[in-house]
Amino acid sequence: MISFTSAQLDAWLATFIYPLARILAMIASSPIIGNRQVPVRVKIGLSALLAIIIAPTIGAMPQIAVGSPQGILIMIQQVIIGIAMGFTMRLIFNAVEMAGELAGLQMGLGFASLYDPINAVHSAIIAQWLGMIAALAFLSMNGHLFMLSALAESFQTLPIGSMMSVQGFYGVAKWGGSIFAFALQISLPILAALLITNIALGILTRAAPQLNLFAVGFPITLAIGFFVLALSMPYFAPVLDRLTQEGVGTALNLIKLPH
Repeated sequence: MISFTSAQLDAWLATFIYPLARILAMIASSPIIGNRQVPVRVKIGLSALLAIIIAPTIGAMPQIAVGSPQGILIMIQQVIIGIAMGFTMRLIFNAVEMAGELAGLQMGLGFASLYDPINAVHSAIIAQWLGMIAALAFLSMNGHLFMLSALAESFQTLPIGSMMSVQGFYGVAKWGGSIFAFALQISLPILAALLITNIALGILTRAAPQLNLFAVGFPITLAIGFFVLALSMPYFAPVLDRLTQEGVGTALNLIKLPH
């Protein structure tokens, strides 16, 4: 008769549960895979599959029972690490959507909003459209594979039982602050073109006061906004690629062992 001790069962359970907590937290907070359209069963199944694959490569695990207070603390640490990594990658798409919000507002499409099921809010059409383009470009550049590769590497650079350093939390806050700058850079061509257009319309209104600015200005700003947006699309993929590389680099910096 085959028998197992409680210590062996705790060790086997810890080998699976601790990595699963970090993987599941990252997938739940990551872009595309963590969207609300993806069923919860798919997320849990994918997390369990990755945990089974990654668990044999982790090495020695802490000899702590999962249900003990120390084990619960380790699980909380893994959840925090996974959320930080996924949140770092999600901020890239937030920058793109914020750029779409700024561009749509200047184009006069601020009132044209649709329900965004991903974020459960109403957002501008331009923001949703840029978000879909960013998601397709992210998948075509294998951004999801880079994200999973960083996750697998995190178990080597930040083993189970270790916690992120203060510099790691500061890196998350700093990366979140730089998202505003990235959003402004993406929307800057449209904002500059529309600023010039509004100045020209203002001068035209002063020269011809009888001109109806609302009847003439809205279609002009809308047409110029779409024209500049179409011209800037070829340069959107390199910017997104740079953001993805910087996001993966930031995620890897988060999981370095504290010195």
